[in-house]
Amino acid sequence: MEEQIKGYAYGQVGQSPISIAELDLLKKTVMFTEADEKNLQLAGQVLKDQTNEILDLWYGFVGGNEHLLQYFSKDGQPNTFYLNAVRARFGQWIMDICNKPYDQTWLNYQHEIALRHHSTKKNKTDNVDTAPIIHYRYMTAFIYPITATIKGFLTKKGHDPETVEAMYSSWFKAVTLTVILWTYPYINKNEF
Repeated sequence: MEEQIKGYAYGQVGQSPISIAELDLLKKTVMFTEADEKNLQLAGQVLKDQTNEILDLWYGFVGGNEHLLQYFSKDGQPNTFYLNAVRARFGQWIMDICNKPYDQTWLNYQHEIALRHHSTKKNKTDNVDTAPIIHYRYMTAFIYPITATIKGFLTKKGHDPETVEAMYSSWFKAVTLTVILWTYPYINKNEF
């Protein structure tokens, strides 16, 4: 069971407008298979005691780029409460992407994450006053750094290069899939 994380509401959110059938087609499109599920479970075991280091790296990247840090800021001042609250949920997302079944509950929570990036619910979970939306372009652009930086962490438990590459490939597919789902609120009706 996950420790209590402020704002983490897995299994307690509304229904995703994306159906399981649509999710299955997206999985097929990114070539996500049962082997990827197994690779991600292994990746979860590898990453579980490294999440703070991963988040340090990712937050260093965000904090080192004003155009990204502004999404956690008001009048140029980063909101450390907000950064810390999001960090805890981001760490749990690493474990969820690796360990949760990609079922209706998971799909529903991906939609909740989508709404929290979009103006629909941005800032509401933590009751903060920062940028009102994370722009679509950075949602999709972030696929690369979140993927490229994970490989080094996947190598740290002594797995052979083929196994590391399999975990890495599965991670890339899973990140791509989740970001696609997170962009739903940004797309006009019937265009998603």
